[in-house]
Amino acid sequence: MKELLYVIPPHEHDVLTLTKILEEHPQIKFVSLMGIDMGGNTTAEKIPMHLFIEDMEDFLTYGIQTDGSSVVLQEIATLNNARLDIIPDIHVNWIVDYNYDFIEKEDCLPVGTLIIPSFLVHEHKKVDSRAILERAAQYFKESTLELLTQYPHLLKNLGLADIEDIEDITLTAATELEFWVKTPEDKADIEKLTTSQTLKEQYWKRTQGTVRTALEKTMIEIEKYGFQPEMGHKEVGGVRSQIGVDGKSNHVLEQLEIDWKYSTALQAADNEIFVRQIVEDQFQHHGLEVTFRAKPIEGVAGSGEHTHVGIALKLKSGRIINLFAPKELKEDYLSTLGYGALMGILRNYEIVNPFINSSIDAFNRLKPGFEAPVCIVTSLGHTVENPSRNRSVLVGLVRDMQNPLATRFEVRSPNPLSNTFLVIAALYQAMLDGMMAVAQSGKEGKELEREISKKAGQEGFYLEKNRAYRSEENVFEYYSQQERNAIFGTPPATPWENISYFDQHKDRVGILLRGEVMTPNTINSVKASTIDIWKKELLNRVLIENIHLIRECKKLHKEDTATDLDEVLWRKINALRHELMKNSLEKTSLLGRIREALMEEDYEIASELQIEMSKKIQELRQGYIRYKRNLIDL
Repeated sequence: MKELLYVIPPHEHDVLTLTKILEEHPQIKFVSLMGIDMGGNTTAEKIPMHLFIEDMEDFLTYGIQTDGSSVVLQEIATLNNARLDIIPDIHVNWIVDYNYDFIEKEDCLPVGTLIIPSFLVHEHKKVDSRAILERAAQYFKESTLELLTQYPHLLKNLGLADIEDIEDITLTAATELEFWVKTPEDKADIEKLTTSQTLKEQYWKRTQGTVRTALEKTMIEIEKYGFQPEMGHKEVGGVRSQIGVDGKSNHVLEQLEIDWKYSTALQAADNEIFVRQIVEDQFQHHGLEVTFRAKPIEGVAGSGEHTHVGIALKLKSGRIINLFAPKELKEDYLSTLGYGALMGILRNYEIVNPFINSSIDAFNRLKPGFEAPVCIVTSLGHTVENPSRNRSVLVGLVRDMQNPLATRFEVRSPNPLSNTFLVIAALYQAMLDGMMAVAQSGKEGKELEREISKKAGQEGFYLEKNRAYRSEENVFEYYSQQERNAIFGTPPATPWENISYFDQHKDRVGILLRGEVMTPNTINSVKASTIDIWKKELLNRVLIENIHLIRECKKLHKEDTATDLDEVLWRKINALRHELMKNSLEKTSLLGRIREALMEEDYEIASELQIEMSKKIQELRQGYIRYKRNLIDL
């Protein structure tokens, strides 16, 4: 396997060099142009390598054509205007994806496919997620240089004397991938999972058997591609697997996390796609199912994908300065622009969140008690000298007193199926808005700390009067739900409520459009695709799963051994079952009313009914567990 090629870097993307490399590696038999639509889905196709080599210059310049109506580009590529070009991006790494189940007899090497990250072009415009992030990064760089030029006090705050000292601005990002693995067809035992999670029996424990092998192979494979893995470990969810008579693991149900090194913004988002593919391939090769769903099992920990963002200035001297780190680490939490960037995320989060959480599954994860954020709030640390990590907030400030370059923001709301390209792009636009406001205000240091630390009801020059934005407490335990909603704002509970913020905050949507990073069609496409996915998820998964649950909640007690408590508990359960699912001539069930609302496109009512259904389903689950616990004979 030492002969395998894993990465082709940008400086080798010319025709002559590529031809030589590919002819020296005949095991790479296909090419696939990978575009990313607005839903975060990747395009994948198999182009024979000999065709790519024969017409490489045209491929690199014009790409290939496809039907844009078949990908998630609503309001952009329509049925009567569906032509879409997939154009290779020659400025990022290309990787080779190997099929280890297909070994060529001639050279005993696996067949490879060269994956080329690409742009989706409609009517001569890049309209895909990668293009949006590319434009956001470029606009952020240009605007930051303008701010530093226009407001010299910002340079002084960073310890710089002259704007000419800056050679480049680097936008860095990193993600952390959490996921569940399981033995196919095994069903989850919610009580066992909940108990294991409460007792912390799995978190950071030693992996064993098939899971250990698959995880170790995944880490090694990631290393081969240069992604620089930093850690792989068990997460909080899961139960211990069992060993079968054949010596192999069975009844596997575990939650894992893999972290790797940061990169530039666009490359980091590409890398995440590649890592997900490697994880899937390795674990499936060992007979295990992988899911990146945010909340695959109700009642236990979901999977997050904390997203880290940072900005660095590269000076002509070769020195690197963190844009967010203060000149004196022991005097301030952040630089002036660092405070501005953080406030920008917090003030504008309502219009950023639709790009982060767009599914029912995503909102199922965002509930108190599972270390997932529910409030628009940050934590700076208990003192400037001692950085802390508050895991209950939306945006955490990561600092290292020995390393100013480590200063960055950790956004904790994304999940593994969030579209990282759009997430980071929206965050950049929001951060830039705050940076502009802070620069214009002339405020620095402690004044900005007071702004971000203000109480609800206090006036701020940028942040909303009726909101608070900072807490060093555990917001789940320190505040009641009513207090959280009053202080930090009521969070959306459904995808419909989330995208409704675009209409409620029309004045702020313009922030996303600055620099032509996004367009009104981009916003409309996100809204249309979110509604489409929400409807399908609700009708074809959530309602179906709830019907199965309702039918599984059957009368179990026997009359001769039953107590009056059994009868009372069962009557309550049965009444819930009928209310949820059973229609009559006089009354439509809750599930039936949701279907009707969706068919009539009354999304406001459908959203309200979804929230009501979720509460009653939870009540049914808990009631049935209590009912079964009281039964002697089952």
